[in-house]
Amino acid sequence: MRHQARRNRAEGSNADVTALDRPLKGAWGMTTLLFLFMLINFADKVVVGLAAQPIIKELNLAPEQFGLIGSSFFFLFAISAVAVGFLSNRVQTRHTLLVMAIVWSLVQFPMLGTVSIEVLIASRIILGAGEGPAGPVATHALYKWFPDSLRGLPTAIIAQGSALGVIIAVPTLNWIIVTYSWHWAFGALGIVGLLWCVLWVIYGREGTLVDPPVSGTGSNERIPYRYLLTCPSILAACCAGFASYWGLALGLTWFTSYLVAGLGFSQKVGGNLTILPWIFGLIVVMGGGYISQRLKTRRVSSRLSRGAFPAATVILGGCALPFIAQVASPEAKIALLVFGAAFGSTIFVVIPMIVSELTPQPQRAAMLAITTSVVTLAGVIAPLAMGSMIETSATPLVGYERGYTILGGLLIVGGLIGLLFIRPEADRKRLAAHAVLAGPLPIQAARA
Repeated sequence: MRHQARRNRAEGSNADVTALDRPLKGAWGMTTLLFLFMLINFADKVVVGLAAQPIIKELNLAPEQFGLIGSSFFFLFAISAVAVGFLSNRVQTRHTLLVMAIVWSLVQFPMLGTVSIEVLIASRIILGAGEGPAGPVATHALYKWFPDSLRGLPTAIIAQGSALGVIIAVPTLNWIIVTYSWHWAFGALGIVGLLWCVLWVIYGREGTLVDPPVSGTGSNERIPYRYLLTCPSILAACCAGFASYWGLALGLTWFTSYLVAGLGFSQKVGGNLTILPWIFGLIVVMGGGYISQRLKTRRVSSRLSRGAFPAATVILGGCALPFIAQVASPEAKIALLVFGAAFGSTIFVVIPMIVSELTPQPQRAAMLAITTSVVTLAGVIAPLAMGSMIETSATPLVGYERGYTILGGLLIVGGLIGLLFIRPEADRKRLAAHAVLAGPLPIQAARA
């Protein structure tokens, strides 16, 4: 297989490189660039939550209004993810990634001027549209460099661009907020995004690895989307991911505000403590991604390595959150919240691997985008729900902790669904029965 792939390249053909038992040359360099891409992506997301109290004071916002700002980021997030996902089935990912990064960067600069709630919401909507496809397209690009059995660790690495984006950016952004203003925190992110664009133009390349067909009928097979979208494993993974993303959305929008307005920390201390869930999440995701990949390479079933194992961590995290309201110590509250919200984060690593395992490569970008859009719909609801809860409770602290108790219940339910219904091997056999050969791919798609 490797000999044939090398011969194709030597002959200058347009044939894709078939799946190997090792990464392509340059795969880890591309992983690094995509890691930085996701790092900036999540720094852009977290800045509003980090600057929550200064923004609320300057714009004189009620909790529900600030919740609307947090949710507005996700208004076009899912729609954009699906649209660009289908486009990435046919267009090289190096082009779509560059356009997204340019959009993120430029939309930050209006924040340097006089800002109203309308301007802030419009900016976050556009930013969300630009960032919605980021995760699925970056993952699709990465999988063109790594075979299925070796995707656990690189998937975890680019997923942890999110955690390191927060860990690295938060102290700097918080210092800018405290020393200068929250406006300049946005401007700094715009500059960093443009610098990444320069690196990508110079070094970004397209991978050539092609996955084996699901059914064995040919590399250009298709499975009707109605079967993919109703696949139990994919639906169950989305349920577990939706619950986990509810917690992520609350962390992005309300965690710093909880520390400052709920527990009484200063902006400086509360802002710096914001990195705690992300440090813990980094450890969990890197460890979980490694364990999942290790199990897979030892021929443990996907049912266990990509289903039962991560779903169980989602359930365990959910079990911790109802106790936040029962403990008195702020330190104990923070510890329970950090553990409960982040312990199930491995689910974010395995969802794209489950989708990739069950989806023909010509449809992979679209399916990754669709599942991402379903999971991230939690981001539209969660910030608004928490804002409403804070505004209608006797005290802000009571409102926050009611919201985290609801999160715990969602995690338990979502994790149980994943535990029971993520069965990739069985679903792959069912989907293979519906596979059909399509016509030849356009040259542009074939080269991608």
